[in-house]
Amino acid sequence: MTKEEYITSGLLELYVAGTLSEKENQEVYEATQKYPEVLREVLEIEAAVVKLTAAVSPGSSSSFPDIKPRLGLDISKTKVVSLDKSKTNWLTYTGWAAAIILGAGLFWQLNINSDLESQIMITDTKQGVLEAEIEASKTSLKEANAFIKTIQDRDIITIPLGGQTVSPSAYAQVYWDKKTNTVYLDASGLPELPSGKVYQFWSLTLNPLTPTDMGVIENFSGDTNKIFKIENSNESQAFGITLEPEGGSSSPTLEQLYALGVVEKTS
Repeated sequence: MTKEEYITSGLLELYVAGTLSEKENQEVYEATQKYPEVLREVLEIEAAVVKLTAAVSPGSSSSFPDIKPRLGLDISKTKVVSLDKSKTNWLTYTGWAAAIILGAGLFWQLNINSDLESQIMITDTKQGVLEAEIEASKTSLKEANAFIKTIQDRDIITIPLGGQTVSPSAYAQVYWDKKTNTVYLDASGLPELPSGKVYQFWSLTLNPLTPTDMGVIENFSGDTNKIFKIENSNESQAFGITLEPEGGSSSPTLEQLYALGVVEKTS
């Protein structure tokens, strides 16, 4: 028989019910091994029987013939095979039925476990991301508070850096604490970086004009506040910011000078 004939013959329902001969039972079993569609049909019939059986009230008796009409099966038109009870190996086909039920149960359980593990992994990942964001917010807040406290110090020198020819609207602000040789660079007024480029910070002396590399501005695009703490032990007379290739340059590219500011002389 073809797989379609097995599915439409009514044999699969009798197989699940355990009313086939030993030979027919073996044939159907082999068909389930050969045709995935036949095995799926058997599992669906078994699942429907289990579901409908569970729906019957505990006080009533129910057998497969009672349930069969609820499956849309016409008992009068279904092939019924008379059994020679003396030759019937009940243990054999009840064992096959049990194997099918067990297989379906294990398959269902594995799917449930897999879905549960996936949900746990997703939840753990979301929790990890949230915790990281909270910690980053705490760190950012601490840094912001430290920065505000620093720039409120009377001894802090403030140097505004104005936009230059390549980007007139650009600006930055330097807060220089000469007591600790620390510069806080507020670079929030610089435009977003082009691909493959970095901003590089320079300390300048003016006579003669001598630039000193103070490093590239790390993680400019990823920093929300765009406030950077930089060590500066130079006798700086001005500060500048240029756009350079990734990795920075040994000397500033003056054609890509984005911001420049001179340190005012104090009396």
